[in-house]
Amino acid sequence: MENFVVSIQTQFETTIKVIRSDNETEFFITNFFINKGIINQTSCVNTPQQNSIVERKQGYLLNVARALMIQSHLPKIYWSYFAIHVAHIINMFPTPVLNDFYPHEMLSKTPPDFNQLKVFG
Repeated sequence: MENFVVSIQTQFETTIKVIRSDNETEFFITNFFINKGIINQTSCVNTPQQNSIVERKQGYLLNVARALMIQSHLPKIYWSYFAIHVAHIINMFPTPVLNDFYPHEMLSKTPPDFNQLKVFG
């Protein structure tokens, strides 16, 4: 987690204000959060309904990754590449959550380059 926070600060010149987690042990680093001024919000244990936005986004990402895998006829050993590819595609399209801005543009301060997109498979 510490590396992730430093990476976000360095690569995107921004700070993390809040981390939301589902009470998993990898997020029990309260001294780090306090020192960085990060608010650590947790949900109740074993209640995915409290993480509905993340659960829906994860479900969407996995469904699109499955569709790519089926369409491309590539074996399951490439599963991680499907997931990464889908996340990249999702970040290149506008979202109402960001007032129709691109997530990629919000982080990198540059518009996405659609010329780099290729057929998967």
